[in-house]
Amino acid sequence: MSFSSLNLDASLLQAVQASGFTEPTEIQRQAIPVALAGRDLMASAQTGTGKTAAFVLPALQRLLEPSKVHGRGPRVLVLTPTRELAQQVTGAINDFGRQQRVRAGSIVGGEPYGPQLKLLERPVDFLIATPGRLIDHMNRGRIDFSRLELLVLDEADRMLDMGFIDDVDQIAAAAPADRQTLLFSATLEGNIQRVAQRLLRDPVSVQVAGVKVKHESIEQRIHLADDFKHKRALLKHLLNDAELSQCVVFTATKRGADELAMQLEDEGHSSAALHGDMHQKQRQRTIERMKRGHVRVLVATDVAARGLDIKGLSHVINFDLPMQAEDYVHRIGRTGRGGASGIAVSIVGPQERFLLGRIEKLTGQALERHVIAGLEPTRAETRPRPEGAFKKDGRRPNSAPRNGKPGGSSRFGEKHKWDQNKKKGPQQQQRHSGTRHG
Repeated sequence: MSFSSLNLDASLLQAVQASGFTEPTEIQRQAIPVALAGRDLMASAQTGTGKTAAFVLPALQRLLEPSKVHGRGPRVLVLTPTRELAQQVTGAINDFGRQQRVRAGSIVGGEPYGPQLKLLERPVDFLIATPGRLIDHMNRGRIDFSRLELLVLDEADRMLDMGFIDDVDQIAAAAPADRQTLLFSATLEGNIQRVAQRLLRDPVSVQVAGVKVKHESIEQRIHLADDFKHKRALLKHLLNDAELSQCVVFTATKRGADELAMQLEDEGHSSAALHGDMHQKQRQRTIERMKRGHVRVLVATDVAARGLDIKGLSHVINFDLPMQAEDYVHRIGRTGRGGASGIAVSIVGPQERFLLGRIEKLTGQALERHVIAGLEPTRAETRPRPEGAFKKDGRRPNSAPRNGKPGGSSRFGEKHKWDQNKKKGPQQQQRHSGTRHG
């Protein structure tokens, strides 16, 4: 099947071809005709499957027809959980809408209010927003939904996890009742199903990328580590591989990302950190440096797991496994994109074996264990600790105390203090808090 068989306008087909796409992905093949027909849609799709184009292309086709309602408010509204994902959607609009005069803009948290106020003072066709900031503008009477025809909920499961669902309900309630709604989520079960029942009208369900999807283009490897020192030795070996062009190394904490990036820089790797304590301009500058090839190793927390789209990433390395198994799927999806192949490596310490069990259960596959000569693990792989085996304060058994003194955890910022931190003043040390989920 080609894009021309999807009944898209010639201007959109030219833009798709100019962007280097030849055949639609499975989610595009199934979702685009439904969206073009005006039906509500609930679709299960992981990142990296082409889901952004699956709603951007039908939305741009809709905008080729003049609005039936006079006003300056958006005709298409896309809600995303993060600024990074909003930027990705904006980029897709610019790419596919190059033949059209589309007035598009974003309303996201962490950005100055001035440009957003100017955006809302003028007519806009395509608005991309994070729920919290959009509600802020709505409460001040700055949003006009009288022209809204299409509402898109992108990564609805993530918005639910981040506590945005009440905001989404409020936004949907303010939108016209006869709008079309498209919902995209990694899963269509549980709470997401209930959200869809509230917000969608007789939706078509498309499920092409369930949570058990096997990333065929990504080779997944597991390296078992005995302790923190062993983890670092394995990471050093992996980063010295000549076949590694660029990679993202995921850590559990913001402080861990900062410290590991500094360590790798001292070891001669061009590296940078990316996490939620950085200002948006800092984060965008770091991503641009990565895209231009000035950074080889990006050390990131899960803030970069979704919405980060850097072509040519050869590897993803999980220095720390994520607490949520679903985040593993999103992390490794940063490589092997656009038909390319990639390698995802997870370095798993003894305290993380139960997290590995969660991931294998979710993905429905046993991940292959690899051993590097000279760096073989000496500790036998035991059965994963049962879920819920945590102390009352939420820490794992035998983990390091919260004051950072030595303990059994291999997590950055818990067992080890770097010399760089000792040289920092109180304000700098305050900045590197070990908060998870950056």
